[in-house]
Parts: sequence; structure tokens; C-alpha cells
Amino acid sequence: MNTPRLVTTAAELRAATTELLNKAAAGNPSRVPTLALVPTMGALHEGHASLMGAARADNDVVTASVFVNPLQFDDPADLERYPRTLDADLELLGRAGVDLVFAPSEEEMYPGGAPLVRVSAGAMGTRWEGAVRPGHFDGVLTVVAKLFHLAAPAVPARFRAYFGQKDAQQVALIRRMVADLSFNVEVVGVPIVRAADGLAESSRNRFLDAGQRQAALVLSRALQLLKDRAAAGEPLDLPAAVELVSAQPGVELDYFEVVDPQTLEPLPGDAGQPLAGPALALLAARVGPVRLIDNALLP
Repeated sequence: MNTPRLVTTAAELRAATTELLNKAAAGNPSRVPTLALVPTMGALHEGHASLMGAARADNDVVTASVFVNPLQFDDPADLERYPRTLDADLELLGRAGVDLVFAPSEEEMYPGGAPLVRVSAGAMGTRWEGAVRPGHFDGVLTVVAKLFHLAAPAVPARFRAYFGQKDAQQVALIRRMVADLSFNVEVVGVPIVRAADGLAESSRNRFLDAGQRQAALVLSRALQLLKDRAAAGEPLDLPAAVELVSAQPGVELDYFEVVDPQTLEPLPGDAGQPLAGPALALLAARVGPVRLIDNALLP
């Protein structure tokens, strides 16, 4: 098993990245090496492992960050509850072949306290998950922008960042930030990893008991219903999918919508017609003590 190098400061990160990239380019000066960044908040699971695997397959140097970002929590109790499992995370990252782990302190990321200037997610960040957690995506974009700056190669290299499609709204917002603010990084979305029963992998799944987990499976079944209808060129019948979730005991639906994958704007109702272009089905529901999100890209 690979043992990733652990660094905790921006200076250490820059020095280690430069060393590894120079090593990758040694012997072939004309070749441009590639650097991957996989930002995480820790409490890693197999979904994260798939991100690391995708990054490892495509790049010379792979860096993962582990930082519980206080800016994206609107509830201090939720921030306090978030699992901190660095030792277990390092083990998973080692198995996945990660070269470098950046695990900064809060003071290292935000010297002097919470930043006064932040990245705004705009209107795209105020709907769906943003409506439930005001300011959440401003916090996400602010920390991701900072990580892009800190982890960017200081020597000639291609720079890629990997994010899980499970957080589809987050991926769409990061892509938009990169385009609108001209970051020199390629954003790579990695498909959702699901357990054998179909539940999307999430650090929050650990808080479900057996009965609640069984009830939560209705989410992936409803999304699969829409995927099957879209693949067959049939009208989606979103109301039927909504009813499937709403009828499941123990599941309280928050939203279930079909949106444009790039703008997150709701698409017109199917009105008996099949999809005219790509679409994204988004849903969120509370199951017992846990709020779960899931989504599906519709062909």
C-alpha cells in the first residue's frame, strides 16, 4: 500500500507538489506532467475512493485535501458533529494511490479568522440545496477557490480537480466559477458510487439504522424510473416519481425536480413529450435524522 505524504501548510504543499512534478518530468523535458487535486472534508468512503481512483488513472501526481470547512456550515452543531477520521482517511487514501495529503488547520486556511471577502454563488446558489442552507455554496466556492490557488502547480503542468457527481449542484457551481473567474484548472466530474442496494454513498449514511436505510432506497428507485423513461424516449412522468417517494413511510420529500445540468433552472414540465435535451433530476429527502440528496443525469 502506498503511504501518502502528509503536509499541513501551504508552503509544504507547494514544495512537495513541485518536487513530485519535477520528478515526473525528469528525463523528458518536453513532456508536461499532470497534477490532480481531490478536495474533501474527510470521513472518506468508497465514493471518495472512486474519485481518487479516477484521479490516479489520469495523472502523474495526485493530491487530496482533507479540511472540514466551517464556512459551509450554517449550524454550529452540525459542524461540531461532522466526523473527523484522519487516520482512517489516510489509510483509504494510501490504498487509492494518493501521493500527497493536504490537511491544514483552520488557522492555516483562514489566518486571522473567517475571511471578510468571499466568493458568491449568485442566484445558482440560492435554490435547491442553497434554499435549505443559505450561504452554504458561498462557503464551498470560497474554500475551493482557495484550494485551487494553494494547490496550483508552480512549475509547468496540467492541473485537474475531481468532484463527485453526487453533489451535482456543487459541481455545476464549481464549473461556473472556473469559467466565470478564469481559473486555470480542468474540472472533472466522477459518477456517483452506489452501494449494492442502490443507495448513493455518503458520509451521512452511517447515521441510518437498518429500517431507515431500507426506506431510503426509494430515492434511487425513483431516479431510475426517470432514467429508464428518458432512455426509452418516453415522457418522464415526474409526478409519478414524486408520488413513489412521497408514499414511502419514513421518507419526507423536500424537493424533486428536473433541471438544466448547466444552469440548474427547472425545465418545462414534460407535458406528454420526451426530453428535448440533456437534463438532471435532483432530489432531497429526510429519512429519520438524516437529510439525503441524490441525482441522476437523464439521457
